[in-house]
Amino acid sequence: MTAQPARPGCTGPETASVMDVSPFKPSLVKAVFRDVTSMHVSRSAAWAAASVTRTVLTEIIDGARRAAAAEARKKLIPGDLLAAIDRNVELEVGNKWYDHSPTFQGLTGVMYDAEGVIVPSRKRSRSRKPSAVVGAHRFEAGVKKLLRSQGATAVPAMVRDLDGIASVFLTDLARDAAMVVREGGVKRFATVTLVMSGEPAPPPFLKDSLRALPARSTIGRDDILAATTMQLFGGNLRQRALTEAREATQNTSVG
Repeated sequence: MTAQPARPGCTGPETASVMDVSPFKPSLVKAVFRDVTSMHVSRSAAWAAASVTRTVLTEIIDGARRAAAAEARKKLIPGDLLAAIDRNVELEVGNKWYDHSPTFQGLTGVMYDAEGVIVPSRKRSRSRKPSAVVGAHRFEAGVKKLLRSQGATAVPAMVRDLDGIASVFLTDLARDAAMVVREGGVKRFATVTLVMSGEPAPPPFLKDSLRALPARSTIGRDDILAATTMQLFGGNLRQRALTEAREATQNTSVG
């Protein structure tokens, strides 16, 4: 992602390069994090999370556009989303949304009883607690803006699925980032090392040194990057998400 020059009169973190990072505003990102954790979210962490979410959604939209183009269509439909995921397994993110969307019915497995009769899925009950599924509508404006920036249009059902995937993905990202802060990324995932191409590897992290680390209550940019490596299992998408998040936060303050 190429950084854009700052707009006249803009200084500090409010440069165009940062403003163009994502259609998902930091205020929305922080609202999602508040649903998951009471930890403070730094400005750079919010921008990083917004950037990663944009990178993931952009890749999904691009894959869906290719599927639609193969059928000489311009407007994206849910079938294009399925085709994009089939062609690129890296795009299979936000899985918790799949159980709530008609688009993914039949893809998450059908249960049978001992006599071979299909077991009906459980009826969904409305949770009083905020969740990624309940709050998915918050992403509609950002998804539509992202579609426009990619020169794409989509039917309402497709927008709904992109809303849901974005919401679930960002919520899972928030949970993993909070875990990284609490546990240093060691207890569950071993050491999380963030090394970009061409950079020297850091010295090994000793588990015993974890006891000497001061307790933290703020989620920072590097915690988001570590969470990204957990949510995106590898390949070009993860590398691009990490690179673009770093570029997006190079002009933001740490706090």
